[in-house]
Amino acid sequence: MSTLSTVRKRLSLNQKTKMLKGKNVLLGVTASIAAYKATYIVRLLKKLGASVRVIQTEASLDFVSPLVLSTLSENKVTIDVIDKETNEWNNHVELGLWVDYMVIAPATAKSMSKMVEGNCDNQLIASYLSAKCPVYFAPAMDLDMYKHSSTQNNIKKLLEYGNKLIPAVHGELASGLVGEGRMAEPEDIVNFILDDINKEKELFGKNCLVTAGPTHENIDPVRYIGNRSSGKMGIAIAEELAEKGANVTLIIGPSSLSCSHPNIKQINIVSADEMYNEVNSVFKTSDISVFAAAVSDYKPTVVHKEKVKKTNKDWNINLEKNKDILQEMTSTKRENQLVVGFALETEDEKKNAIKKLQKKNLDFIVLNSTKDSGATFGYNTNKISIIEKDLSISDFELKDKTEVAKDIVSVILKKINK
Repeated sequence: MSTLSTVRKRLSLNQKTKMLKGKNVLLGVTASIAAYKATYIVRLLKKLGASVRVIQTEASLDFVSPLVLSTLSENKVTIDVIDKETNEWNNHVELGLWVDYMVIAPATAKSMSKMVEGNCDNQLIASYLSAKCPVYFAPAMDLDMYKHSSTQNNIKKLLEYGNKLIPAVHGELASGLVGEGRMAEPEDIVNFILDDINKEKELFGKNCLVTAGPTHENIDPVRYIGNRSSGKMGIAIAEELAEKGANVTLIIGPSSLSCSHPNIKQINIVSADEMYNEVNSVFKTSDISVFAAAVSDYKPTVVHKEKVKKTNKDWNINLEKNKDILQEMTSTKRENQLVVGFALETEDEKKNAIKKLQKKNLDFIVLNSTKDSGATFGYNTNKISIIEKDLSISDFELKDKTEVAKDIVSVILKKINK
């Protein structure tokens, strides 16, 4: 399998698109045979939505072309302190202020030594010394060089300075030897950075379950019983939880919407029975569960295999109750699980929501009212009240559903951090 094919397989780039949207990444490339891998790193970072700029040392030009890196990054590659074409100063201080994450890959023994000593004789080291952001470095060298005490001492020093090591791996080396010293593969470098970013987030390591959208209960191959839920609210909650670093399973009914966040696994279902089966398989391992789906309470007792033809007679459809997914899950709820429910009411809103909160053993419930203009099904906005176990009620103004999701997740964070 080619390196690029492996990258696509490992990173699932279609799902991780925009992970670094709006972030600035500075890639430093030094003189190693592994420098060719910088081209793949640039492509991966760009696919994740980052703005990428590259600095090459003069010696690295023998290993990878700045034309290739500038084409892939869509930015001119910086090489010298003074640009030879324009005779202008390349401002390393400006780069240090611009960058959100700096990556030096490959990092040679010589470059790491300069980083430790502050030996500022090229643009890369000057920019490194000016950077106020996290700095990742991925060593690349022969096994004896990598194991040498001077190299290991430099790595230790760089870690003490607050830099982040992407360890070299065991493998074939340019010398023909096999051992530790090979630079990590591009997909592993990028995944290391993503994991490190996520570790700083409040919900890193938490498993979350979110249900969203309607369910459709088939009458025949053409007709169904359903509701007007779009799934927008549940998706917004899933994305906000994912943005906080959680691993999210989104179980969503029929909807034209989808999520692209890499921390979200989306499972599409149609009926309430399908949703029950999927929820039942995930709930036990979920730390936080948000039941935002508008699940049909009833389904036809008979589903016709063929389309029912219109006649002159009335058509009566018998309905039976669907499983109460929320009730069944909370009946087995662990003490350390947090469960949030939704209530859509048309009358006695808060009274009915409190009944549901208590009956279903929820940590809090989010109340919608059909009487609020611009809220509930189909809208991009929503107006909610949050009712907690102690029956305290927080009323919120009409907001975009992405902002509503932030309000809901904010309450979740307060509860798990108590």
